[in-house]
Amino acid sequence: MEITMEVRNETTIQEFILEGFPAIQALGNIFFLIHLLAYLASITGNVVIITITWVDHRLQTPMYILLSTFSFSECCFITSVIPKLLSIFLLGRQPISFTACLIQAFSFFFFGSIIFFLMAVMSLDRYVAICKPLHYPTIMNPKTCFLLVIACLALSFPLITGLVVKVSQLSFCGPHVIPHFFCDLGPLIHLSCSDTRPTEMLTLVLALFVLITSLIITTIAYSNIVVTVLRLPSAKEKQKAFSTCSSHLMVLFLMYGSSVFIYVKPKQTNRLDSNREAALVNTVVTPLLNPVIYTLRNKQVHRALREALLRLRLQKQSFGG
Repeated sequence: MEITMEVRNETTIQEFILEGFPAIQALGNIFFLIHLLAYLASITGNVVIITITWVDHRLQTPMYILLSTFSFSECCFITSVIPKLLSIFLLGRQPISFTACLIQAFSFFFFGSIIFFLMAVMSLDRYVAICKPLHYPTIMNPKTCFLLVIACLALSFPLITGLVVKVSQLSFCGPHVIPHFFCDLGPLIHLSCSDTRPTEMLTLVLALFVLITSLIITTIAYSNIVVTVLRLPSAKEKQKAFSTCSSHLMVLFLMYGSSVFIYVKPKQTNRLDSNREAALVNTVVTPLLNPVIYTLRNKQVHRALREALLRLRLQKQSFGG
């Protein structure tokens, strides 16, 4: 009897199949090319931001340090998912081991949580810069910036580790096809033959905590920014500020909207098919927009890029000569 119980409690499935998008698999080569270009563009944009920030001493300010940390987290976030998605588009449904599945889920949610917390911190940075410009150097100094980044990491790690450990303790003894293009916890929990209600509730609570905490901070910060901008005397300054804010808010709307649609619901078995399309927004669309909206439109970054390219050209000419 004891042996039977041991066998029943063990995870009998050691490998899952990521289904991807079977309805459009005939167009896999086209979607492979589109998503490969989007992935390369996202990585390139974020790497440029990181490199320019650490090479140009003028950009080594709290705002750009936070942005470079955000860019690094985003590179890790999309790299945890996109390579597998590309192989699905190219080769069809893909196998993934149970261990690799949990590692992918951890990476996705860990860096995803960091990104949401960093967006809240960046909104606070902009709030202080715009609403309290005289106090900005004393409030947002390098030490404060470093502590805020560490806080984002320290908050995300135990939350996501606890959730993934909880999922790893479930038994999987039935279907092994995950109706998704990566090991999202919702579809994965749905395949378990254990009692999943505590795990589903934990997933919901953690999703609510991450999303609502960061959303409240971001909303308060941008509300104060809007009030301050409306008081500006110059119409040109107002237009410039609102143009930047509207771009930021568009990205925030896409990220929060798709995440709420996917994760903030008590029963993960609902709308699993539509979750795949919503997840593409977070993993492909917003990572493509973020480098452009947050940094590459910035005049300081343009100047730093031009100077860096000029230095490279001069070095090549002197080396060639």
